[in-house]
Amino acid sequence: MGHQQTITYGKLVRDRIPEIIEAEGRTAKARVLDESELVPALTAKLAEEAKELREAGPGDRLGELADIYEVLATLTRTLGFSDEQVREAARHKRDRRGGFSRRLWLDAVTSAQ
Repeated sequence: MGHQQTITYGKLVRDRIPEIIEAEGRTAKARVLDESELVPALTAKLAEEAKELREAGPGDRLGELADIYEVLATLTRTLGFSDEQVREAARHKRDRRGGFSRRLWLDAVTSAQ
């Protein structure tokens, strides 16, 4: 008799992942999240993908950016915003606080007592 191994993930996955797992002869146990579970799951997935990007080598960075883009696009729609609204909010924030093009790293701030 074969030995069965179950790995518990407890995370949001792309829509086709369960069918890909099944096509490999394994069994996937998945469920559809309730509305109240979706935003926390998407934000956790965004953090997971950001961590993967941080750890990725140069050859894997585009794929990791694509994952972040996909999660961010879904989160945007789920929160009821359009891509244009997010781009406009980013432009507004960039106008007020700047972007990241100057590569500034803030080491410390000293306040007068």
